[in-house]
Amino acid sequence: MESLSKDLVTLFQYLFPGFVAAWIFYGLTSFPKPSQFERVVQALIFTIFIQGFVYLFKELMFLIGNKLPLFNWNSYSNLIWSIAVAILFGIIFSYYANNDKVHTKLRNWNITKETSYPSEWFGTFLDKDNETYIVLHLDGERRLYGWVKEWPSDSEKGHFVLVQASWLDSDEKGKEKGEIQLTGLNSIMVDVKEVKMVEFMKKTWEVKNGKERIKSTTT
Repeated sequence: MESLSKDLVTLFQYLFPGFVAAWIFYGLTSFPKPSQFERVVQALIFTIFIQGFVYLFKELMFLIGNKLPLFNWNSYSNLIWSIAVAILFGIIFSYYANNDKVHTKLRNWNITKETSYPSEWFGTFLDKDNETYIVLHLDGERRLYGWVKEWPSDSEKGHFVLVQASWLDSDEKGKEKGEIQLTGLNSIMVDVKEVKMVEFMKKTWEVKNGKERIKSTTT
């Protein structure tokens, strides 16, 4: 029994850097957290990369230590550097998962058609071209127009936060009648579960010298 406990502690210490990297990754991205078994598998994968990097770093320190006694590798060094590398790996993986740079290259090389984002919903809202006013189609054929300040990373849960919001009014034939401004409020929150469709409005303005102005239609 004592031997089993020691083996479990040793296994946990070995996997701990991988759990740290995975914890940082899921804390900095919008990917849903996997099951417990999948977390262990991911921690093991992270650990393999981390321990390989630390091993190469340790060999480099030994090589330097032969000339400079300042670099001394002891029993605590492996754990400390493993955690440090785990933090670095977690941040790096999060960075590339949030900007699609790696997958962009892979798509250009026809290796994949996928993106690094957790869903089409997330990627669409993250697209720079969609940083604009939106229209939320709600239950009861209601339409809410405004600038999206915050949006849910999951299409099934969370809230939209809109500023400069107004209701869009139309007649029985669907013809636009105008906007009903929501005055006296700073922002409005809308449950994503009430949203049936999202429209991204075409940009009719441009920003120059820090100021917005209507785009010129002349060429």
